[in-house]
Parts: sequence; structure tokens; C-alpha cells
Amino acid sequence: MPHPLRAAALAALLLAGAVACGDSSDEGTSTAESSASSSPAPAPAPADDAAGGSAAARVEAVNETMRTTAFSAIGTSTAYDGALQNMTWNPRQGLHIRISGTIGGHMYCQDGVTYISSNLFAESLKQQGQEITVPAGLDDVYVTTKSGEGCDAYFALSPTGRFSPSDDADVNGTPARAVKVSASASATDTYYVSAEDPAYLLKLKSTRDGRTSSTTYVDFGKETTVTLPSADKTLTMDAFRARIGG
Repeated sequence: MPHPLRAAALAALLLAGAVACGDSSDEGTSTAESSASSSPAPAPAPADDAAGGSAAARVEAVNETMRTTAFSAIGTSTAYDGALQNMTWNPRQGLHIRISGTIGGHMYCQDGVTYISSNLFAESLKQQGQEITVPAGLDDVYVTTKSGEGCDAYFALSPTGRFSPSDDADVNGTPARAVKVSASASATDTYYVSAEDPAYLLKLKSTRDGRTSSTTYVDFGKETTVTLPSADKTLTMDAFRARIGG
């Protein structure tokens, strides 16, 4: 399931499928996301717990609040060692993720369309074993794909998450309940959600094949302008593939 800390890597994987298979960008993205969503998932959370209420209900409340509330986030990445990811979400304008450190790049999402900077796209593909050369004239271009989902899919919690009381903690002074999602023995996300309303996602810790990351969510309700790349700086997946000879 998409999440802000893995957003750039996921976008690259979706694009990689489109490049390798020669499908259209829309079809390649939909197929990849369908496969991801159909992966084995943990059994549904119990209906209730000792603290009152169900994990599923709390997850739904958190997702609704986060979808409709502006916020920012900063954290490390399981996709790029040593990199930082700064995220801004404006419900009216979309999502912006800026990656810095060992690698730099930007990703945007608005109305279900993802924009990923060509250098970040190329680096992401390289890490997946597929090398491409980005021509000099395309080094400031963004490659676009259409997911068919809202951009909140990049930070939404899975409804299969379960409360993990032993991991409950305070996040910046706010009591938080831990919701754990385990896709496999080597892929686990622990979401720290506010114990009381408003229902916010406060922190995320992730593990992927031994790599770990941590992201903190802040500035709820504080809108920051998200400005998409101009039309002359974007290419569809098909157009980008044609330009690089893919």
C-alpha cells in the first residue's frame, strides 16, 4: 500500500513496469497497484479492544482526518539510504514530496496523477536493476502516471492494521496508539495515531528487508502551497519512453 515514505520508490516501480512491458502508463500503473493491493494481508483487526473501539474504526477516522487536513511530514527512507523526505499535503492542491541528501528529486500528486522528476525516476529504476539514460534535455522534466486513486493513497493507513498496545507511546507529548501492519516478515509498518480526537497520524516507523525509516507528521491545518510542474516540463510515460528510446 502506498505511503509517503515509500512514495517515490513506489512511483518508480509503477513506471518501471510500464517501461519494461511496453504498456500505456495508465495500464501499467493500474496493474501494478492491483497486484500490490491483492498481496496477502493480515487478518482483519478484532472488532473491539480493551481500550474501547476497534482498530478499523480508528484507522478510518485517521484516514478521513488526514485526507481533509493540511499537514507536513519529515523522515528518513527505506528506499534510499541516507536520504530525507519532506512531504507537504494540501487537500485543495495536492501532494509534494522533496527528497534530499544522498539523492535529490521531487514528486507531486494531484487528482490521482503522479509527477516524478526524471533524475529520481532514473535512480529509482537503477535500484530496481533497470538502467536508463536520461538525455540532458530531459533532466528537468517530470514523468507522469495516472493511478486511478486519490493522492491520499500515499499516506493512508491500511484497514487491516491491528492495535499493538506494547508499542503505544507519546509522540511530541501527545499520547498515541500503535497500529501495526505486517505484509510479510521483512515488511512492517507501525503507525502511531492520536489516542484522542482529532484523529491524526503522528508518526510512522517502517521496516523493509532490514532497512528502517521513521517519519513524523506535524503542522496540522497549516496550509502550504503545492505548485505542480508547468505543463512544458511534464511528459506522459509513453512520451518519455519514446524520447529515451524505450
